[in-house]
Amino acid sequence: MTWLALLPLIVLTGHAIVNAGLLRRPRAGAATTERVAVLLPLRDEAERVTPCLTALLGQTGVPHLEILVLDDGSADGTAEVVREVAGDKVRLLTGAPLRAGWLGKPHACAQLAAAAGDVDVLVFVDADVVLAPSAVAGGVDLLRSAGVGLLSPYPRIVGAGRLVQPLLQWSWLTFLPLRAMERSPRPALAAAGGQWLVLDRADYERAGGHAAVRDDVLEDIGLARAVKRAGGRIALADGSALADCLMYSSWAELRDGYSKSMWASFGSPAGAAAVVGLLVLLYVVPPVAAVVLVGAGAVELAGWALAAYLLGVAGRVVSARATGGRAWPDALAQPVSILLFGALVVRSFALRRRGRLSWRGRPV
Repeated sequence: MTWLALLPLIVLTGHAIVNAGLLRRPRAGAATTERVAVLLPLRDEAERVTPCLTALLGQTGVPHLEILVLDDGSADGTAEVVREVAGDKVRLLTGAPLRAGWLGKPHACAQLAAAAGDVDVLVFVDADVVLAPSAVAGGVDLLRSAGVGLLSPYPRIVGAGRLVQPLLQWSWLTFLPLRAMERSPRPALAAAGGQWLVLDRADYERAGGHAAVRDDVLEDIGLARAVKRAGGRIALADGSALADCLMYSSWAELRDGYSKSMWASFGSPAGAAAVVGLLVLLYVVPPVAAVVLVGAGAVELAGWALAAYLLGVAGRVVSARATGGRAWPDALAQPVSILLFGALVVRSFALRRRGRLSWRGRPV
């Protein structure tokens, strides 16, 4: 084994370093005079919507701001919590019955966009996101300065899943050429996170809005691709300084959340197997090989295997530092993270094959 065996990991970790240096970030303390609608879809979110709403009501630097909330058939008193927290400071809509051929979230988001007034920018936010006071203005400001039609500022992920959740940001920093994605018109070269999306209203409508992704489990990525197909541009950004997201509060929630959509991230089971196999080869095999080789007395080869493992760890550290995550000791468990990810992929495909995927009481 020579340093050439380390070349793929050297390239990938170097790419993550370059991407981290190019990463766009919304500016704290920004202001905008544009007309902005913040759109919040809710379904059974009574227990966690209050921090989100409170943060939205405290937005600064956006004098022309309306907040629309849609209660999508909640059975836990979500609408009552919204009225108690926000009163008449938001427009509370009652969601229409789910139409055939639609999934729940695209259906709710489409209704919110249709109800928004004469605005320039649409900001979609999930109930588990808490924005800093200038976050909406910062998102709009970056949307315009980057010259894109869709901006996806990734929030800082908190809560359960320290071994799995950071792989979201790590994956696009490591494997996705961010600036090339922005320039390229190819819809296939797209990424987005639906927790916080900022869209130019005209670009959204040209793309067909959420009707274009009505049955897409990954409607955020689907919407980004639709914007590209309509001639618009998209961009990812690090929003960790201005937003927190408590996606999952337990391992069971994370497992079920990933299982409902992971299958849609790959073109086929074969494609998923190829991706997971490559990740295992790059990030799991080296530390295992290092231990085995030391036991066999092949110290020099074990050193090369250890170097490969440390390159993988370095990539996780770069990602964590760039996106507000926790670097230590989590990065040291990168091989475990990859194995857990692979297990979730297998579970997702297995449940889909059995027709047992659901989310918030609705089949997927």
